[in-house]
Amino acid sequence: MTETARSLNAPSPAALFRALHTPARPLALANVWDVASARVVEAAGASAIATTSAGVAWSLGAPDGDRVSRDLVLAVLARIASAVAVPVTADIEGGYGQSPAEVAETVARVLDAGVVGVNIEDGTRPPRALADRIEASREAARKAGVDLFVNARTDTYLLGLGDPGTRLRETRARARTYVDAGADGVFVPGVTDPAVVAELAAGLTVPLNVMAGPGAPTVAEFGALGVSRVSLGSGVAQAAYAAARRAALDLLGTGGYDSLGHAIPYPDLDALFHAPADTPR
Repeated sequence: MTETARSLNAPSPAALFRALHTPARPLALANVWDVASARVVEAAGASAIATTSAGVAWSLGAPDGDRVSRDLVLAVLARIASAVAVPVTADIEGGYGQSPAEVAETVARVLDAGVVGVNIEDGTRPPRALADRIEASREAARKAGVDLFVNARTDTYLLGLGDPGTRLRETRARARTYVDAGADGVFVPGVTDPAVVAELAAGLTVPLNVMAGPGAPTVAEFGALGVSRVSLGSGVAQAAYAAARRAALDLLGTGGYDSLGHAIPYPDLDALFHAPADTPR
């Protein structure tokens, strides 16, 4: 979003995004992967836009997991950020770099694209490696003069790292390491059990982010447990591609078209790309 997209007296997109993190009304993020999905989600009433690294990678013809060109991803992020009027946060996987210095360069370019938040993950890396990347991200944001929201993702539950009996303790220890390094929030995908979520939230001094899907507590229920941010990860992209597959199987199998019955009407979708010329984007 450009500077002209808001009045001089209004809070910055970074400040707006930061203020959205509260258990009283958790930030709900239906993650997007291109301009069209971002416009659709924004039109549905989203207060912020978040990207899914998996969805972006798939749309660019690559698998998830630091396997796609940083330049290609940054181009997508820039297009999304310029197409919506709400704050944008980006999933940058491990930072698209082999060293903290390369991650700092990624973050600097992400900020240039108009993004005000990032998710950065540990995966199978040792916690200190992510801490170094967080510190590098913070320094890049300081140089850029942007109050970047750094959301540190730990994959202890998602990847089943370590001993199940000590996983909660390990997760909380990693979270402390990441917060000490400058993380503004902690993202723990792979856990939706209310008791575990409540323990995680109680042990944090920063907002907790969880990833939700079918069968998980509602956004309000997560908020009551202390969660400040609920995201859908790659789920929306998966659902969209499932719709494409259903339509293809319907057409190529029975020759039918009923799977298109829930499509967004053409005029409604096309109208999202006909903003008035004087509307800042």
